[in-house]
Amino acid sequence: MSQALSQPSHHSEFAIELRGITKRFPLVLANDNISFKVRWGSVHALVGENGAGKSTLMKIIYGMQPPTAGEILVDGQLAPIHDPKDAISRGIGMVHQHFMLVEPLTVTENVILGAEPTSGTSINYSKARARVRELIGQFNFGLDPDAKIEDLPVGLQQKVEILKTLYRGAKILILDEPTAVLTPSETEELFRFLKDQFAKQGNAVVFISHKLHEVLKISDEVSVLRDGKMIGTIPTEGATDEIIARMMVGRDVLMRVDKSPAKPREVALEVQGLSVRGLHAKNAVSNVSFNVRAGEILGIAGIDGNGQSQLVEAITGLMTPLSGQILYQGKTIAGADARKVSQAGVAHIPEDRNERGLILDMTTAENFILGEHRDAEFAGTLGFLDLEKIRKHAVVQSEKFDVRPRSSELPAGRYSGGNAQKIIVAREMHKGPKILIASQPTRGVDIGAIEFIHKQIVAARDQGLAVLLVSADLGEVLSLSDRIVVMFEGEIMGEVPASEATDVGLGLMMAGQRQKQAAD
Repeated sequence: MSQALSQPSHHSEFAIELRGITKRFPLVLANDNISFKVRWGSVHALVGENGAGKSTLMKIIYGMQPPTAGEILVDGQLAPIHDPKDAISRGIGMVHQHFMLVEPLTVTENVILGAEPTSGTSINYSKARARVRELIGQFNFGLDPDAKIEDLPVGLQQKVEILKTLYRGAKILILDEPTAVLTPSETEELFRFLKDQFAKQGNAVVFISHKLHEVLKISDEVSVLRDGKMIGTIPTEGATDEIIARMMVGRDVLMRVDKSPAKPREVALEVQGLSVRGLHAKNAVSNVSFNVRAGEILGIAGIDGNGQSQLVEAITGLMTPLSGQILYQGKTIAGADARKVSQAGVAHIPEDRNERGLILDMTTAENFILGEHRDAEFAGTLGFLDLEKIRKHAVVQSEKFDVRPRSSELPAGRYSGGNAQKIIVAREMHKGPKILIASQPTRGVDIGAIEFIHKQIVAARDQGLAVLLVSADLGEVLSLSDRIVVMFEGEIMGEVPASEATDVGLGLMMAGQRQKQAAD
């Protein structure tokens, strides 16, 4: 079992040093001769677009992937790391984006799992519980060692993940997108722990995130990967998100959403008292009402898993609601399935592009016309598809929406996340919709594509579409929306004009406080 965390003594200035790390897969060079150093007592951010090689590099440090070439030094000593057990023994802990907790077990049972202290042949549970309680107190984690994981909110579950690494004596913490599931106040709490406690005690943190404002807030240094290569490391002091974005993409990127005030008109989408069945006894959506006007963007904020997915599926005809009404331009649709809803003028950018948005084995050209393949524009005589027209359409759309590589024949599954998403946006906007439902439109998308997709969403609003934006990224909701509603456990906690919205007020509603309470 680990020793109590105290100010550690080090052999070297650097907690981790990578020298010439290369990782080749059969068709991909994921990491290309990467070298970088993380200082003791610091938070070191690692950023890069999707596919830049961040996750592969962290898996190599944590022993989940062997490097093809190169070496790792831990505290100045050469450290061959063959598996996570090696990494843990060298004081490296990793908190994954998707938690690895056993829900029916307690906090203590999860923390000690695989590292149980024994007395003879039995587990010394009281000793383990005392050690867990000691660590909870040391880092002000506010956890009950006997609470079951299934009863804890996400922010506390993440603390249990961190506690697991501390219990095993971690001096170097790797965190992969750690704020993706946290409210703003939970994020603040995590940052206080990492910077003011863990790093300040002489330990080291590697912080992976795509949220550049968070990187600037928490880190001491930032390293940027692009296309598997290390572009450089800069001190955070004096850095801006524009500078980091330029390093990530290789060109200037507009970091702010440029939009004029909305000019809302008539109500185009109205949801009245909608309830949708959940997986368990509780409804996923309970008695939800709101409307979206032509010429405005209504943002729905909330942490993932609070009924947003089921709400969107009901509105787009993919799920039958239990009760309530949905009016599309003032009309209800009898037996509203996805095709009827689409024909009523609703475009849908789904949250999972691979499952719902694209047919990965089909070509670019075929994916560009999904849902429109029966239309006269693409159907030739006798109902056969006009393949030449479809190919030309793909060429025009690829150019207009900057889909790269430019190919009408490439299978959709071969595109990066950003380019795949552009195909979906292009297709949905070509249908000439009156209502656009954009669900997690930039999830898993790189910075350059985010900028492009945000412009398309604002352009749709300015063309008079009613836009419903659903996003777990609070920054995205704040910058794109004209009005914002917040969902928590299937219910709406409140509504606020985007011009009056604050991180704190929205964060309280995202944590379950109704608007009046959040304002008090």
